[in-house]
Amino acid sequence: MKKLSIYFIALFIIPAFVLTSCKDKAPIDTPDPAFTVLTDYLSANAMDLTDIMGQSGTSTFFATKPPAEADLTAFLAKYTILDIRKADDFATGHISGAKNIVFSDIITEGNAASKQILVVCYTGQTACYATALLRLAGQSDTQALKWGMSGWHTDFAFKWDGGIGNIADGKLVTTATASLTFSDPELSETLTDGAALLDARIAAVVTDEFKGVGAGDVLDNPGNYFINNYFSEADYTAFGHIDGAYRINPLTLAGKEYNNLDPDTNGKVVTYCYTGQTSAVITAYLNVLGYDAYSLKFGMNGLWNLNPAWTSNQWSSTVPADLPYVTK
Repeated sequence: MKKLSIYFIALFIIPAFVLTSCKDKAPIDTPDPAFTVLTDYLSANAMDLTDIMGQSGTSTFFATKPPAEADLTAFLAKYTILDIRKADDFATGHISGAKNIVFSDIITEGNAASKQILVVCYTGQTACYATALLRLAGQSDTQALKWGMSGWHTDFAFKWDGGIGNIADGKLVTTATASLTFSDPELSETLTDGAALLDARIAAVVTDEFKGVGAGDVLDNPGNYFINNYFSEADYTAFGHIDGAYRINPLTLAGKEYNNLDPDTNGKVVTYCYTGQTSAVITAYLNVLGYDAYSLKFGMNGLWNLNPAWTSNQWSSTVPADLPYVTK
């Protein structure tokens, strides 16, 4: 009888112990199935970030400079030019042959294009953002006009002049911030087909349009963002960087460096570069992956345009090409 009592006691205690142990154990972070479907599809179809940026060696670089005046005719014949500025600004002056469209129509208009696509905006930043989305949508040789209309003619340069500044002079640091590892972002979509999932993600990002943030806000409130300085290692030190900014470069699916980005830090991952154009491409890509990502407007030009470390990509009055434009 005594043995029977012990048996019944054990029968109740052991399950209780097991249940308590399971309850107290921290949950295992499992990959989001949709994110895995998406990234596997991107990798299998040569759409890693380096491919989208044109750094893979097999694809066209994402931006192109205005041509020399002697090459203008060939330049205009090469592209279907999509100008995503406001209608009033387009009427004030635009590149000959350009079509004015709203940002929400970029995929539809891109799919209808008969030639290589060139996207044009005010400063090149929103155009680079659109270019990344068009490349992900299948228009793999799409390019943005570097510097936008500001680089085409001096008459439009005020859009860049209004963005540059030196508010970070004396406020940047050179101490590196060690990278950490985080979980994957979670997608709201539950699609299991990679192509359909990518289309859904692109559509969602197009709806939100360009996501940028001012240099002053990031500099004054760095704790509100997960900041990635997309510089070379040498420039990360030479230019200095925002205190607490990481340097996650390269940033690829193949190397899984995206796991060095925190998808949960205040919901905002901000990337900055030299001009805001490279960071715009990266930001569009990250938003497709499911991050709440933002591009720091005007990049280092908006933080410290007169930084003595510049060797290229510095905005100045000598940048505009002063090429002809038309009005209507």
